[in-house]
Amino acid sequence: MSAPPLFGPAFDADPSPAYDWLRAHSPVHRVDFPGGASAWLITRYDDAVEALRHPALAKNPELADERWRRSEMGLPLDHRPGLVASVINRDGADHARLRRAVTGAFTPRRIRPVREHAERLTVQLLDRIAERGHGDLVVELAYPLPMAVICDLLGVPESGREELHHWALVIDSSDDTDGSLVREATDALEVLVRALVEGKRRNPGPDLVSDLIAQQERGELTADEVTSTAFLILIGGHETTVGLIGSAALALLTHPEHADRARTDPGVLAEVIEETLRLHSPLQNATWRFPTAPVEIGGQRIEPGDPVLVSVLAANRDPARFDRPTEFVLGRRQRHVAFGLGPHICIGAALARIEGEIAIGTMLRRLPGLELAVDPDSLRWWPSPITRGLYNLPVRISP
Repeated sequence: MSAPPLFGPAFDADPSPAYDWLRAHSPVHRVDFPGGASAWLITRYDDAVEALRHPALAKNPELADERWRRSEMGLPLDHRPGLVASVINRDGADHARLRRAVTGAFTPRRIRPVREHAERLTVQLLDRIAERGHGDLVVELAYPLPMAVICDLLGVPESGREELHHWALVIDSSDDTDGSLVREATDALEVLVRALVEGKRRNPGPDLVSDLIAQQERGELTADEVTSTAFLILIGGHETTVGLIGSAALALLTHPEHADRARTDPGVLAEVIEETLRLHSPLQNATWRFPTAPVEIGGQRIEPGDPVLVSVLAANRDPARFDRPTEFVLGRRQRHVAFGLGPHICIGAALARIEGEIAIGTMLRRLPGLELAVDPDSLRWWPSPITRGLYNLPVRISP
């Protein structure tokens, strides 16, 4: 029996049947990609934890086999130096240095004004829906809120945000197999990021990009590391939160008994966010890893340079770890791996949780009569092999 397809509308809507088959028959599965590249896809929870923490699974794309490097996979596709010299592609001391470079942006002192702005903006966005009596929670809340938060963090001026939003959307949800759309978006974002950095060199402010430039001037970062870090924070810092907010809103619209509890109990609201992260992991697959020595995981030998993808979505739905893994159940005590594990655990996890709680908590309080305006089975999920999220979430306010 051959493996089920790992792409297409049916898989996007419900990947669990395919992941169930892989965990049972091929838990470390060879996946072929356009352009001649292939990768090992890990789907069991215990194997995923091992891989995410494994010291021999490196992140540096230069360690990948020749076929993967020739295929120009990854983001950006052509691995241009000004966009890939970030923490996500480094290991060891370099990784630790680049991680320290952005840690200051996520301290409580720096997050406080960002949170206050996010709370005010969420009210404004939801009030527009309330005035009309209907709207789209993805288009009108899940996208603009995280984009505004990340732009605040980076110091992006208001005049440049709409174009950034447009091109980031292309990268978030594209299934463009030949890469032309993603490459066009990457070209545009590189221009915008470089313009942002140059603007901050002339007029620094209390933002992350200005911090990075100051570190470069002290000899702690290179110019490529500054632009690459800004690019990574821009894309990685908003796309997963878009998916989180949309999926959490859908979960509560289809589970009103949870909505009633979460409306008044912050502890239940936090459980809603965690269960959404587990069931609809916004990052389907952790970013690429490459063995520096032969590695055996799940009984499969993986050779040096062979690309490895850890499916955190599959791991988070593993019945060996979670009871009723495809159901939305609050109060779970088992730990999910939506933000990864080990040295590369997501540095923005706390910020994503804050944004999710602000968006969903405010939605519940200000729009208590909210209901789904379409059949949930008609909703379309992104076809992206990396991220999971909804294109739209139409809602109406009942009388």
